[in-house]
Amino acid sequence: MTHAAPLITLDALTVGASATVVHIAPGDDAHDAHDGATLARRLMELGFVPGEKIRMLKRGMPGGEPLAIKVGNSTFALRRFEAALISIQPE
Repeated sequence: MTHAAPLITLDALTVGASATVVHIAPGDDAHDAHDGATLARRLMELGFVPGEKIRMLKRGMPGGEPLAIKVGNSTFALRRFEAALISIQPE
């Protein structure tokens, strides 16, 4: 029997690793819940949709921000709090 790797969030993916997007959580904005939904929608519009293959290219220095993520043929820079909204299945 094969065990799948547990789900993690994109901000925890190591540089050079690939994964598949499983879920986008709405952001947790204390001032306006609408802003969280807007952020989740923006991430999906960029291509972070369930089933999409992604790859962590690089982490910025210092502090590890921004994260350079390859989605399809495009590369995006995300902040860690944005990447933390994306649940992934590492390969």
